[in-house]
Amino acid sequence: MIDKIDKRDRARLFRTRLAEALRREGLSQTALARRIGVDRSTVSQLLGSDGARLPNAQVVGECAAVLGVSADWLLGLTDRSETAAAVLAQSVTLTEARRSHADDQIFRWHEEAEGYKIRHVPAGLPDLLKTREMLEWEYAPHLGRSIDQAVAASEDRLDWARRTQSDYEIALPMFELYSFARSEGYYATLPADIRAAQAEYLAQTAEQLYPRVRLTLFDARQIYSAPVTIFGPLLAVIYIGQSYMVFRDRERVRALTDHVDHLVREAQVTAREFPAHLRRLMAG
Repeated sequence: MIDKIDKRDRARLFRTRLAEALRREGLSQTALARRIGVDRSTVSQLLGSDGARLPNAQVVGECAAVLGVSADWLLGLTDRSETAAAVLAQSVTLTEARRSHADDQIFRWHEEAEGYKIRHVPAGLPDLLKTREMLEWEYAPHLGRSIDQAVAASEDRLDWARRTQSDYEIALPMFELYSFARSEGYYATLPADIRAAQAEYLAQTAEQLYPRVRLTLFDARQIYSAPVTIFGPLLAVIYIGQSYMVFRDRERVRALTDHVDHLVREAQVTAREFPAHLRRLMAG
């Protein structure tokens, strides 16, 4: 944001940005004049005058509309040239979601947010903390013969995630861990040896990586959450099955961040309690 700029400097910036927008659109001064309904000499004055005077609001608005930029950008009130409609259109996008953690898009988002805190409500157990056998059991029905390649890529990326400077705040619904521990629902066909090894690996990793990786359990009867990941202040991603709904505007990212923080504050099992709680579930 540019503020408290001198009138002469603002007029100079307007001329510079108007000329830049004309070049980007490939328009001549004559073409712009015709489209905004003024004489060519008027456009020449807009581009060539050295004074501190700015055109009236109607002319600025017409120029912005024709050139596909915002009037605020032409006037130096913002550094973003997109119109409000364009910004809104870009703030929410749908991206295809692959079934495997080896998804290149997920990895790019993690790389983009390296160094920021990442908040995560997974769709199941967190991929970051799965054993190779668990990954194979989970993804084999979807990936078929490509499972070895996908798991190897997943392991490489999980190793990168553990080495990065990002902190991870992971919130799980209590019923997910109970279903896993009791071999119910989604986990009903998970072999007992894979389940036991996965549980101990999850508990050990939660202990070893604390406090950089924190796992908490919330009660979905009191508060519900869809699967969502917040990549620092940069973007928020909601998993909706075959697609990710991606938000990049500050207000929505902030709102979803507050949502995950609320889950953590209301957790029935804290990050410190998580390993012992999981071991009790497996023993019982």
